[in-house]
Amino acid sequence: MSTRYAFVGLGHRARMYIDALLGDWQDTGTIVGLCDVNQTRMDYYAERIGDDVPRFRPDEFGKLLELADAVVVTTVDATHARYVVVALDAGLDVIVEKPLTVDAEGCEAIAAAAERNPGKLVVTFNYRYSPRNSAVKRLLSAGEIGEVTSVHFEWTLDTIHGADYFRRWHRERVNSGGLLVHKSTHHFDLVNWWLAAAPELVFAQTDLRFYGQALPRGPRPARGQGAPGLGTDPFILDISADEHLKRLYLDAEHEDGYIRDQDVFGPGVTIDDNMSVLVRYANRAMLTYSLTAHAPYEGYRVVFNGTEGRIELEVCERSWTPPHAAIDPSAATKQHAAGAWERLTLHRHWQESEEIPIEQGAGGHGGGDRLLLDDVFRGPGDDPLGRPAGYRDGIRSVLVGAAATQSAVTGRAVRLTDDGTRLTDASGP
Repeated sequence: MSTRYAFVGLGHRARMYIDALLGDWQDTGTIVGLCDVNQTRMDYYAERIGDDVPRFRPDEFGKLLELADAVVVTTVDATHARYVVVALDAGLDVIVEKPLTVDAEGCEAIAAAAERNPGKLVVTFNYRYSPRNSAVKRLLSAGEIGEVTSVHFEWTLDTIHGADYFRRWHRERVNSGGLLVHKSTHHFDLVNWWLAAAPELVFAQTDLRFYGQALPRGPRPARGQGAPGLGTDPFILDISADEHLKRLYLDAEHEDGYIRDQDVFGPGVTIDDNMSVLVRYANRAMLTYSLTAHAPYEGYRVVFNGTEGRIELEVCERSWTPPHAAIDPSAATKQHAAGAWERLTLHRHWQESEEIPIEQGAGGHGGGDRLLLDDVFRGPGDDPLGRPAGYRDGIRSVLVGAAATQSAVTGRAVRLTDDGTRLTDASGP
């Protein structure tokens, strides 16, 4: 049976799902309608889908739902809860990009709607499907290092990828929840999934040390387009150089005033670029996590200490940052960046270390994106790793970030209850 899909939010993030339904997954469903605040963006995607595809403004979202069986939500993070709840209450299935929402209130609204309606809610955590992350899950599930006692997780965003969050709507916490929600929701979900345990106590410290007006830098252009430093300043983005971005944003900004290439060192940045988080889990495992958004290279390192050994996953996605303005290349492109490598090592007590092979597939995230799209559009099969994520998984990952943000403001630990799905106001010891 072919599913009728509607899309709300027609920015760059929608492209993967639209291309899938127009390509290798076209047998699973059709696109029956689009919704966005910006007509130009809807028209751009309509050229790809078919000029006769219906287009709706946000205040006409109810009319869009009448055409569909399922809705794909790829709007600004802070609006996710609004669209997810309305779609579920209309009896539809929902596919929502990470993060599920940006705060505890949104989580509560979505949970209530999911529990009172029969519709299926899927959160698209594609990192679970990456071969290296799946390989870690297999080792942990097999008990290769016994019971996990601690996890150390460092993620570095370089000055291509990290900087881009400070050009666009993500730079305002009210829109994105900050990087501990928007970006780290991926990482917290990985740890929750790897450990198969619920987070219960969170403490954090964060700061803005590099972007925004953290450092004195002298006069700078408010945006990239038309700036005198275009082509010489590595932090200035030439949005007109990429046809896709030009059509989606530069050609569309006259409608809603959204500027996609704001100066990363300009005023108005309300998110942080350095974050350190401690999390205690219900199974007594402890997580130390850090995120840096201005590193000279891109990658991550995660270490698991257990009662019978240690697992180390080291990943370099881009070994250095080319000195030119650019947004983050696709995951598929990053796989071929100069110096990219990955290594998974198993250390068991009283044994020599063992390098674990990582199988790669075609496409983004080592073939993980294709596996995710299969689960999203064809339905999940019998997956022993439990990679498909539901709304409770989405809530847990958001609330770790929300709790960390609260902790950084108050200086006190924050508790999570109800299997990690509810944030309390009570501080930890």
